[in-house]
Amino acid sequence: MTNETEKPELQHCSTTQITFHHFSNADRRKKKRTLFFQLCVKTHLCKSTHHIFEEILYLFLSFRMTHQFPSLSPEQKKELSDIAQRIVAPGKGILAADESTGTMGKRLQKINVENTEENRRCFREILFSSNPSIANSIGGVIFFHETLYQKSDSGKLFPKVIKDKGIVVGIKVDKGTAGLNGTDGETTTQGLDGLSERCAQYKKDGCDFAKWRCVLKISDSCPSAVSIAENANVLARYASICQQNGLVPIVEPEILPDGDHDLQRCQYVTEKVLAAVYKALNDHHVYLEGTLLKPNMVTAGHSCTTKYTPQQVAMATVTALRRTVPAAVPGICFLSGGQSEEEASLNLNAINQVPLLRPWKLTFSYGRALQASALAAWQGKAANKAASQEAFCNRAKINGLAAKGEYKSTGSADQASMQSLYTASYVY
Repeated sequence: MTNETEKPELQHCSTTQITFHHFSNADRRKKKRTLFFQLCVKTHLCKSTHHIFEEILYLFLSFRMTHQFPSLSPEQKKELSDIAQRIVAPGKGILAADESTGTMGKRLQKINVENTEENRRCFREILFSSNPSIANSIGGVIFFHETLYQKSDSGKLFPKVIKDKGIVVGIKVDKGTAGLNGTDGETTTQGLDGLSERCAQYKKDGCDFAKWRCVLKISDSCPSAVSIAENANVLARYASICQQNGLVPIVEPEILPDGDHDLQRCQYVTEKVLAAVYKALNDHHVYLEGTLLKPNMVTAGHSCTTKYTPQQVAMATVTALRRTVPAAVPGICFLSGGQSEEEASLNLNAINQVPLLRPWKLTFSYGRALQASALAAWQGKAANKAASQEAFCNRAKINGLAAKGEYKSTGSADQASMQSLYTASYVY
């Protein structure tokens, strides 16, 4: 039995655990040596093996577990949580309008429209000036840097146009991918340098959330442990910086659909990647209630010969999420990953009908799968503006229903919505 005279020393270990972070590394080592000496003396005097084991374990944990300074105030946490909840309110998702200049150029090229700043502005004007009822289906819009400072035909900044509809404004903050040496063509994402300053400015300019995309791929040798760990850590650092500046981070670890892997292989990889991401977020003290996840759905590779039903995709997706994503995360906003507009809607609808507990909002963050029909209807002609807006609003409404598991396909979807939007090694 432990006698009473030993209790103050045990309490001293607890106090040391809490205050270790105040000391320099040299002082910490000295303090640990002192504690270890005290333990050795104690061990010599004590006859209880069980007590010795307890003391050693407690001292070990004291050395390993340093106290965490509070990184966010209660007010900051509430603001972040409220923003995240607004974005993924029931039946609402995200319009990803953050395509880079080059990516937007490829889309305009398909309708024979020149890739100029004015043409890019005109198409986004169509999306952003759509009927105010769009806010019933769209909770947030992700902007590209260029678009954030462009104006509507009436001279109003686009972020103001969006905010006046009650929609939250977000911004893409990563700087694209860079190769990881020693891997089979795998990448990490750049942009951490100067990120805090950029986030602070974007917050002043009306943004309330941000997005950062990391890209992984599936092959016989991929994703490697290095790629998974590096991208998880980068996402965690980005998320922490965003929250310090009042922006809700959308965490996007996209596993590309390139390849011939089957559904089970994608599920396995998705689980490994998400587990690593949430371990990293925890290590970096990221406030999960003030984040959103933007993952791929669990789908077979684009070249896989086996075709899976929306119900099979949904079950594999929800199972992977249940095994890896904490319930504290308010919402999961799926990327479309090159699926056709209709396929992305059907899969999302099936996901929201899976008969398993789903503690998060399961919704969309679509770019191509919200814009393809609108772009096809526009054709770069001002006379087609109304038709383009109607196509966009219709697709947004469909996805809003799918986010509640209430979409009933009539089977008469137009050709544009059925067309695959897949692009190999897709770069945003």
